[in-house]
Amino acid sequence: MRAFHFSLEKILELKAYREQEAEIELGRAIGALSEIEGRIKTAVENRYRAAAERFAPGNSGRQMLKYENYISRLDQERDRLLEEAAQAELLVEEKRALYLEAARERKVLDKLKEKREKEYRKKMFAEETKTLDDISGGTSARARMSGGS
Repeated sequence: MRAFHFSLEKILELKAYREQEAEIELGRAIGALSEIEGRIKTAVENRYRAAAERFAPGNSGRQMLKYENYISRLDQERDRLLEEAAQAELLVEEKRALYLEAARERKVLDKLKEKREKEYRKKMFAEETKTLDDISGGTSARARMSGGS
């Protein structure tokens, strides 16, 4: 019995490679978004601490003004990072859509391969059964002929 050969195997491999690349790109985009979210969290935490320390006992007017400027800079940084995060989220959604499309294309070929392999095995089984029937039929015919002589 010859081995099953799927004529579109190279295309299937290419689709699997593209799916893997799309998954890596999606992971990178998610990683970039997570990094931005971490920076936003740090900016918010720093702002909270600075706001709490701004009016601490013993701070001079100059120190309070420095805290106020620092808080303002942190607010600007947070706003800028929020815009970056929005852009990063759009990129994640774009990469997710590309990944899902690549996965769908590979799965279609996988299903076709499975179907063709099942058809092949069914055909091979039928051929083997016919061959075995022919062999067993020939053996009994030969036995009848030699016994009847």
